[in-house]
Amino acid sequence: MTKSALVFIDIQNDYFPGGAMECFNSISAVENAGNILKFAREQGFMPIHIRHISTRPDANFFKPHTYGSELYHLVAPLADEQVIIKHYPNSFQKTDLKDVLLKKGVENLIICGMMSHMCIDATVRAAADKGFSCTLIHDACATRELSFLGTIIPANMVHAAYMSALSGLYARVFSTEELLSGIMSGI
Repeated sequence: MTKSALVFIDIQNDYFPGGAMECFNSISAVENAGNILKFAREQGFMPIHIRHISTRPDANFFKPHTYGSELYHLVAPLADEQVIIKHYPNSFQKTDLKDVLLKKGVENLIICGMMSHMCIDATVRAAADKGFSCTLIHDACATRELSFLGTIIPANMVHAAYMSALSGLYARVFSTEELLSGIMSGI
């Protein structure tokens, strides 16, 4: 059986109601992520928590030493769980994530978090390029609306576009229910 790790990407307070960069459906996504975390702990999957701390002087969220940059309480790590600090959208860039995974013999990443169009996309693509198999849990991810050339793209459409772009070549994309009910094979 392939050894798997659950990777929570940037599930931090700034992405929730009242935060500096609130995401659409963040509460629903974190509830699903919390259920996945409980399942992962029960099944012995290694959870890894990724926490983004901004180093940009003009940052308006994930500022160092702020409540907004802390991991959200529903997916807070236990004392013995790995927390990796990152400063870029790609969770592998200038972190020890790859080394941590290789030392544990992990081949498959079960990924959820925020934001679908940025850090989820960058990390899933990087993981696949590094030879990891990725399972992306679409309803345990959230994002925001975007705009391009004066057109507003609703958050649900941004999310759907990124999930569909990653599905297939970069990741297997499933729901929380599919993961928890054991429909997927090879995890």
